[in-house]
Amino acid sequence: MNFHALVLFDIDGTLVRRAGPQHREALVHGIRRVTGIETTTEGIPVQGMLDPDILAIMLRRAGVSRITARRGLPEIQRAAERYYLRVCPEIRSKRCPAVEEVLERLTRRGILLGLVTGNLTRIGWHKLERAGLRGYFRFGAFGEMASTRAGLARMAVRDARSRGWIGRDAAISLVGDSPNDVIAARTIGIRPVAVRTGITPPAELEAQGPDFLLRTLRDLRLWMVEQRLQ
Repeated sequence: MNFHALVLFDIDGTLVRRAGPQHREALVHGIRRVTGIETTTEGIPVQGMLDPDILAIMLRRAGVSRITARRGLPEIQRAAERYYLRVCPEIRSKRCPAVEEVLERLTRRGILLGLVTGNLTRIGWHKLERAGLRGYFRFGAFGEMASTRAGLARMAVRDARSRGWIGRDAAISLVGDSPNDVIAARTIGIRPVAVRTGITPPAELEAQGPDFLLRTLRDLRLWMVEQRLQ
């Protein structure tokens, strides 16, 4: 099936917010399980970051060498994912305003929906499942798949094209709550749509120059994501 538009969504702060401590706890558990070292995410500005980068900072602050951290990261990530799948509660009440309404409207319009998120793959999918939103998304690019958010966005676009879901003339947008989402979209030449449901001050989002800066997803209009960039 060929779609005329693709909208890529961040997860945390964009689709769900204040979803609980389980994600951070999973990262701490992953390191503890593999290395025996106690770490914390405290003091790390995790919004807009990729999970592997957060883990790398946690390990570095605990005195682990970069080489050792790099070697242990895959196993740590798997341990973190397993833990999160065990402990994540039902989080439908943590959806951002109007999320399901907007996803339903985009789907009915025949727009392809995908994910670009710093979450590890199994954490991201499970979080959406527990929020009751998993069925709206056909595919995604997740934290361990590229070294930057722009790399993830580029991977998602290439994936959609290689599968024949979108053509070269499709309108493509990235919706997120972090300056890093806007920067990623600009870097690869797709439309940045920022939403103020995360913790980033509105002025910081506006400073990045998104095409649209929304209070919540309720303000998203179809024409915003169906127009191609000139």
